[in-house]
Amino acid sequence: MIRASGLTVRRGTKVLLEEAEFTINPGERVGVVGKNGAGKSTLFALLEGQLDMDAGTLQIPPGWRIASVKQEITEVDRPAREFVIDGDHHLRSLQARRLKTPDSDGQAIAELEAALVEADAWSAPSRAEQLLAGLGFAPEQWMQPVGSFSGGWQMRLALARALMAPSDLLLLDEPTNHLDLDAMIWLERWLGTYPGTVLIISHDTEFLDTVARVILHFDHAKLVRYRGGYEDFLTQRAERLRQSTLAWERQTREAARLQGFIDRFKAKATKAKQAQSRVKALARMQVLAPLQAESGINIHLPEPVSMPDPLLVLEDVTTGYGQSQGSPKVVLQDVTLMVRAGSRIGVLGVNGAGKSTLIKTLAGLVAPLDGERRASKGLEIGYFAQHQLDMLDADGTPLQHLARLAPEAREQDLRNYLGRFGFSGDTVNSRIAPMSGGEKARLALSLIVWQKPNLLLLDEPSNHLDVDTREALATALAEFSGSVLLVSHDRHLLRTTVDSFWIVADGRVQEFDGDLDDYRDWLNERNANARATARQQSASQRVDEPVDRKAQRRQEAEQRQRLSTLRKPLEQRLAKIESALQKTSQRLKDLDELIADPDLYSDERRDERIRVLAEHGDLSKKSSELEEEWLLVQEELEEVQRS
Repeated sequence: MIRASGLTVRRGTKVLLEEAEFTINPGERVGVVGKNGAGKSTLFALLEGQLDMDAGTLQIPPGWRIASVKQEITEVDRPAREFVIDGDHHLRSLQARRLKTPDSDGQAIAELEAALVEADAWSAPSRAEQLLAGLGFAPEQWMQPVGSFSGGWQMRLALARALMAPSDLLLLDEPTNHLDLDAMIWLERWLGTYPGTVLIISHDTEFLDTVARVILHFDHAKLVRYRGGYEDFLTQRAERLRQSTLAWERQTREAARLQGFIDRFKAKATKAKQAQSRVKALARMQVLAPLQAESGINIHLPEPVSMPDPLLVLEDVTTGYGQSQGSPKVVLQDVTLMVRAGSRIGVLGVNGAGKSTLIKTLAGLVAPLDGERRASKGLEIGYFAQHQLDMLDADGTPLQHLARLAPEAREQDLRNYLGRFGFSGDTVNSRIAPMSGGEKARLALSLIVWQKPNLLLLDEPSNHLDVDTREALATALAEFSGSVLLVSHDRHLLRTTVDSFWIVADGRVQEFDGDLDDYRDWLNERNANARATARQQSASQRVDEPVDRKAQRRQEAEQRQRLSTLRKPLEQRLAKIESALQKTSQRLKDLDELIADPDLYSDERRDERIRVLAEHGDLSKKSSELEEEWLLVQEELEEVQRS
């Protein structure tokens, strides 16, 4: 096969190809298309070895015979038929050697005669005549000198000469320019039976549509491969441009939002790290846009009807759960906070700290034990709970679920709405029970936002989602004009959708000035402080309390041993997780570079694209799982230090 990698070609200051890559398989009929001056003829010159590339490689199987139409004709005195036969250079070489070999050299003559038979020397005149007849030459013209024909007919002779040459690769640059309809139809049939590989440059789209089975398109100094004829190319390219436009529009909107955050907070020292996270997210979006376009999942969150400000206030709230016997269990206390219109808040905290309790209190599902919850008039909450999927009717369908919420709505409107969440066609009437967790999560989210909430309270919404759906959710949340409170272990989702953080810890809720990296540092410092406090308490106990020194030392040793026994496996797990995270992050970085390459989306790299995207999805999921595991282990380590 022909394979190009990193192919770069410049002509003066103009870059014709820049790190282009493509593959052409043996026997393929390839139409080469592009704007005038894009570099089509230059590509042919490279294949023939007439030009040198500036960078990269262009591999052609060794021994392949290349035939092409020569634009300059000098043998004007040669009879037309002989001029055509001259295209078979190997045959002419054998014939020349036969004439020069003495009849006395029987061995050489026998070998040459065998070679001539193998080269079909005796059928060469009739083969040339068939080519001439097919291209419109009458029998009485076959032996006329080349110079007696007009320029257009001479180019037909040059074409016949190229077709006469035994070849593995045939390069045809505008072969139909001087052909009438009959000759063009004949050429189409001839190329249909040609066993080798053909590359054709032509502006005749019908000819290309009939002959070509692959289109190689010059596109912004790259070569993009499309399967099928020219009409197939037009259809696929139109869809590609449409998808690119959609991805670009989404990317532009999110980029504007992220840039707005960066501009808004770049002057504030307390928000500097958070702004830097948005810079990183903005750069990552450039890589993910083609992934999102390819996934086919495009979650859309309806715009809120109104946006009162503030939406919700908790003032001096103590919250928790009532006990059947005795006093209620207090989870959080002295909580004073405000949810403003347009807020995008990530809620951080170790498991069991009270994040879900806070969200339920904001949602009005848990009444404050003390203090006040004030909701603005017009507040519409969409609440996604960790166990939201369990609330779905397993025997119902997506359409039935939505129809229960909107019994007066037209079925087509319901179908259109569900289509935005990836449910289309027959899937809207499929039972919920056999659906994947990701499909159920998408359905649950669609039901939650049907009422057009202006405040989304999302408690681990991405737990069941694959990487494509997570990216779609991140994009949808980024475009959502309402307010968002998000509890999630998915760091990418947090980085790309929230502008600030709250930390839930020690029964309190406080604003956190920093990003997720700062939060990790905060956790480490918190653990260190806990260890220091424990040491101080132990030292104080030794000073203030008369104790048995021998027993005390024994107890301290036992405590150190106990803590070491509990701490050591956790620290080993942390080290192992951090090592795996580092390797995964590096591999994701390499895959991101591949995904950012537009040529990855060409047809000939389909298998590679599938492998790359699958690996990227698996590693993204693995990275999220590793980060979640890191947090859980860190929480366990913190519990050990407090014990």
